[in-house]
Amino acid sequence: MQLFIGDNAAYISVMIHVCSLARLHATVHETGASHIVTLLRLTDRAARPGHIAPENHLILGVDDIATASDGQILPADEHVARLLTFAQGWNRKAPMVVHCFAGISRSTAAAYAAACALNPARDEMEIARAIRDASATAMPNARIVAIADRMLKRDGRMVRAVEALGRGLEAPEGHPFRLDLL
Repeated sequence: MQLFIGDNAAYISVMIHVCSLARLHATVHETGASHIVTLLRLTDRAARPGHIAPENHLILGVDDIATASDGQILPADEHVARLLTFAQGWNRKAPMVVHCFAGISRSTAAAYAAACALNPARDEMEIARAIRDASATAMPNARIVAIADRMLKRDGRMVRAVEALGRGLEAPEGHPFRLDLL
C-alpha cells in the first residue's frame, strides 16, 4: 500500500515484507524495497542486493532463541534498540524487507516490533492478527517481542497479543508475506 502525500508528489510506502534468507533477493526485487533488516547470527550468509545502499541494510547477528544457550547469541536490548531506530529512520519511499533464515520467527518479531514503533496508536492485537492472517507459519520470537514491548512502553500488550496468536503451523520455511502498517 502506498499513500500520496501533498503537493510534492511524494509517496510513502506503508508496508514491510517478511521472507526467508532463500527468498531475500527475489523479495527485494519483486517489491522494489530500499531497506533490509537481516536477523542472522551467521551474517556472512546474507549478501546485500547490489542496489541497496549499505546504510539501508541493518544486520543483527542473533540466533532464534528466547533464553540464553551456550554458543548462541541471545537477542538483547542493543539489537532491538538498533532495529527500532532503523525502522523509525526508514523514509518509507519504498518497502522494507525483513528476513531471517526461515522467515518464521525472528523476522516476524522484527516486523511486528517495527509496525508497533511506526504506528504507536495502532492496537497491538490488530497488528498481530494481520501477521497471522498473512502467514499461517508466523511465530514471532518471544524475546524480541518482549524487549520491543518494554522499549515502546506497550505495557505487555505486544507480548499478550503474540501469545494469543498461539503457535503457527510448523514449516521449514515461511512463505513471504506483506504487513501493511495502516
